[in-house]
Amino acid sequence: MVARRKVLNLLSTLIPHHANAFSRHPHDHNPFTKIPKTLFRVYYGTQSSASKLPEYEMPSVTWGVIQGRKEKLVSRVIIFDYLKGLGIIPDELHDLELPSTVDVMRERVEFLQKLGLTVDDINNYPLMLGCSVRKNMIPVLGYLEKIGIARPKLGGFVKNYPQVLHASVIVELAPVVKFLRGLDVEKDDIGYVLQKYPELLGFKLEGTMSTSVAYLVSIGVNPRDIGPMVTQYPYLLGMRVGTVIKPMIDYLVDLGLPKKVLARMLEKRAYVLGYDLEETVKPNVECLISFGVGRDCLASIIAQYPQILGLPLKAKLSTQQYFFSLKLKVDPEGFARVVENMPQVVSLHQHVIMKPVEFLLGRTILAQDVASMVVKCPQLVALRVELMKNSYYFFKSEMGRPLQELVEFPEYFTYSLESRIKPRYQRLKSKGIRCSLNWMLNCSDQRFEERLQGHYIETESVGPRFCMGGKLELPGNGLVSDEEEESDDELLYRRTVSL
Repeated sequence: MVARRKVLNLLSTLIPHHANAFSRHPHDHNPFTKIPKTLFRVYYGTQSSASKLPEYEMPSVTWGVIQGRKEKLVSRVIIFDYLKGLGIIPDELHDLELPSTVDVMRERVEFLQKLGLTVDDINNYPLMLGCSVRKNMIPVLGYLEKIGIARPKLGGFVKNYPQVLHASVIVELAPVVKFLRGLDVEKDDIGYVLQKYPELLGFKLEGTMSTSVAYLVSIGVNPRDIGPMVTQYPYLLGMRVGTVIKPMIDYLVDLGLPKKVLARMLEKRAYVLGYDLEETVKPNVECLISFGVGRDCLASIIAQYPQILGLPLKAKLSTQQYFFSLKLKVDPEGFARVVENMPQVVSLHQHVIMKPVEFLLGRTILAQDVASMVVKCPQLVALRVELMKNSYYFFKSEMGRPLQELVEFPEYFTYSLESRIKPRYQRLKSKGIRCSLNWMLNCSDQRFEERLQGHYIETESVGPRFCMGGKLELPGNGLVSDEEEESDDELLYRRTVSL
């Protein structure tokens, strides 16, 4: 009872005092400003917790002093007038808690402008004005610079992905960077990857990124190659398996590409996954067929030149077909064979094509024979004239053979003069053996030695079919290599790896 009476007496002395404080200022808009500071405290955490990692604090929208409702409305009107004066449209900021003074907003606008953002950039995403310079912008930008994005490029990064300013370094940004490192993306490439595809910083780790990687590994992509693939084409991490990646894979497998070959192709050309299946890939495949390319050659064409799936193909094929007909006298059927054997021809510049053609014409080879040579060995149109000259002069001066042999075996120009033509010719000359260019060159070193040791010359087949990036395919003898037996899948695999 005694203690209770003491408490009541204490209250009776305090309450009237503060009641008088209110009564003396009946017209004050904010009467709490007259309350002694010792009786009004706002807790923001202990000093030790606030200063431990200040740059990694979660985003906050509480700034300035505590205001009453009228003060907030007045401040909002002043801030909106300031923004409108700069040309910034504040319509999207009505539901956002803004700073208490226009000075704080001015600080944010000036900070963003120093980064290189314009008023138009801010209008594209005005919510960035809700980010504190100290608690949001500086910590995030500091972290981005730390992981490899150069300071002069930070403004461009924010312009492309302004949502990053709302992110927490520890909760959102750092886990994504750790995930990329776990995929074997090199530390020095992290900044490059994020600049190409900054939206990665907003993805959930357990979502699309993880499932896309898991599916690619399941079809045979080497896990150690995922990192280089992401570095080359980071957008694959944002692709949904069910609606984007799997339909593309299934379609290419249906065309005859084995998954093993497809996996090797994607390891080197991951951007193929970015081609639109319905709008680009399927129409391009149908376009190839309409120009006379055989369906059984589609898999080989794609393995040799995956980019053909994403080109504006109809226009390119039309232009090149007309050019081959006009300048090289190659008919449409012959042009289709050229595309089958070297699909890269659709992207070759016409002046590049004409240089080796003009060289052959200058050696008194007839135009129709040059056309026949190009159809039989399209790689001729991509050769350097300097190398062709050296091989031709050796053919005429040392070997002393008629031009007709070059017409019958134009692949002669595709072999190295120093490492294959000269050594083999010298061996044949020392043994007094005279044979065709096909018999001399179109085989492996092992097979050539076997031929020299035998007392016979094998029956020759029609000319070989040369595939860019692969080996020589002889219609009569199968594939010429150190390994005599090789399946079609393995052939495609070797061509793709050689890309």
